[in-house]
Amino acid sequence: MGVEVGAQAARSRALAVLRVRSRALAVALVPAAVAVVLLVGGSTGRITGEPWGTARWIVTVLAVLVLLAAAGIALVVARARPAMSPTVPISEESAPDLYRMVRDLADRLDVPAPSAIALTPDCDSWLEDRSHRAHGGSSPGGRDEPDGRDDGRAALAGGRGVPGLANRAGRVPVSPVLVIGSPFMWWMRVGELRAVLAPVVAGTGPSAHPDIAAARRFVRGLDAAVAVTSAPGRGPLSRTVLAGAGWVTRVLLRSCRDHAAEMERGVAVAAAERAQAVDYGVRIVAQEQVGLAYAGWDRLLTRVALPAWRMGRWPSRLDVGVVAALTELSRRDRLAEGFTSRLGERPACDLLEEPGTVDEAASLLAARLFHGGPAEPGPDWAPVDWQDYPDEVVDRKWRTDAARLHRVLDSLGVRHPADPALPEADGPTLARVMDHLSAPAETGPAPAPARPDAVLAEHRTEAYGEMGIAETDDPELSVGNERSAALAAGLTAEVAREEASAPVSHALAGGAEQGGPEQALWGDGMLPLFPLQPPRSGRELLADHVTAMVCCAAMDTAGAAPGLDWLDGPSLLVGGERAGDLGPRVLTLIETGDPAPLRDWLRHLGVRPEKPVRLV
Repeated sequence: MGVEVGAQAARSRALAVLRVRSRALAVALVPAAVAVVLLVGGSTGRITGEPWGTARWIVTVLAVLVLLAAAGIALVVARARPAMSPTVPISEESAPDLYRMVRDLADRLDVPAPSAIALTPDCDSWLEDRSHRAHGGSSPGGRDEPDGRDDGRAALAGGRGVPGLANRAGRVPVSPVLVIGSPFMWWMRVGELRAVLAPVVAGTGPSAHPDIAAARRFVRGLDAAVAVTSAPGRGPLSRTVLAGAGWVTRVLLRSCRDHAAEMERGVAVAAAERAQAVDYGVRIVAQEQVGLAYAGWDRLLTRVALPAWRMGRWPSRLDVGVVAALTELSRRDRLAEGFTSRLGERPACDLLEEPGTVDEAASLLAARLFHGGPAEPGPDWAPVDWQDYPDEVVDRKWRTDAARLHRVLDSLGVRHPADPALPEADGPTLARVMDHLSAPAETGPAPAPARPDAVLAEHRTEAYGEMGIAETDDPELSVGNERSAALAAGLTAEVAREEASAPVSHALAGGAEQGGPEQALWGDGMLPLFPLQPPRSGRELLADHVTAMVCCAAMDTAGAAPGLDWLDGPSLLVGGERAGDLGPRVLTLIETGDPAPLRDWLRHLGVRPEKPVRLV
């Protein structure tokens, strides 16, 4: 009963959307209809006289202009390429068990099977219509073969399109593509994935209705046309013409927005009701795994993957990492203890023939979407395995940050506090950093090249200018004392200079062409599509660099080692155990200038801050 109610509601809203299209067409035809009446009346002698002759020509010219404008707008809407989610396509040859499971699920739900399967580096799943000609849309045989490839779409549908729903052009519409979040494939078990996908696959039933399909095409066309008319870089004439077309499409889009939202809500209700007959009990348990996977995936991207991406390396097994992160969470959190018992069941990634290859492709796509990395690996954009992460990412990151910190200290004219008689007097030491941040302003060492106030003001102004903000807009650069604020401003300016001078990778410049029709829909100027974090403030940069200097000193003088914590990212290991309580002590130093807590921590671990460290 609920299925019929939801489907009926969706169909009624789809008809409302189509009525908006019909009204727009009627408005465009009204001047032509009036012109026809006047012309016929004049030719038959029923409408004669000078006023009617003038009106006849005015209305005829107006009708021609309106028809030309309507044809132009219709052409823009028809040719505009709808947005398509960037995904990793999965052919049936690479995942026959997965295709078989989805096909069996569609048969149980009595709905058309999706035309293909793709993975996305996100914790979500949905159906996506890719039947537009710009996407390599449906062919006369009912097969969707972009660039001459089948990608398993017709095979998944069993060689049959949506029965009985051939469109006016004689083509059989292709079912939407099933997009699955890649973390689900690695964390969920086969039964859980099947239960989670049931409501999604059930959505192909209402989607096959011709009225709903037509309404969706109309809305997607309007949305794509708005994007086309808003694109920059056009000449004055094109910009003027497209501005008028954009205004019309926006009016139409606003007119059918509420109807389209209610239509999608009705489709979702119908799909959810239909899916209740399949694995309903398992789905309740599987929904808990969805939330857990989302938490682990977000933590892995922001704490583990992001530092590697900033170093020009991309972890090639992100989906394997999310399993390790969630297993670690289960070990630490008593509320998650029961989740580890599931690991003995068959994981959903076993449905793939080569899960490692798919994981690598999804990991590279995640780096491109969330960080804006190149589309292909290269010398400056190389993959890294998890076992090599501590040495190739953590150690390199800390030593790079420590080197940058000492370069900024050199630019500020900060002298080395060590005894000039010692051979390491001019080396990069932790003591130099601590003494500079903890020394009172009036008794601190005088910089050689310039007055302290002038140097500090120069770096602060430069940092604010490169960040594009006014000096009073970012209170976090005032991190407790004048020396910390100057050092934070200098680091911000140095990082901005390095990012601005970084060469554009050839792979990044050619990513849209190399990635095929999917990646061509989102250019490099739009990347990253989903930035994970806002730019770091001066306070955060300073804390990260001082922490990196402390870790370098611990590794070089106390035998510590770089490590990877699946939930917190780069970590310092002392005697095989993670060293804790470092962050609050560093913040105390940079915010209040008090080095005592950090000195006690260093003394306890046997770290010698006066010894120089190795930098990159």
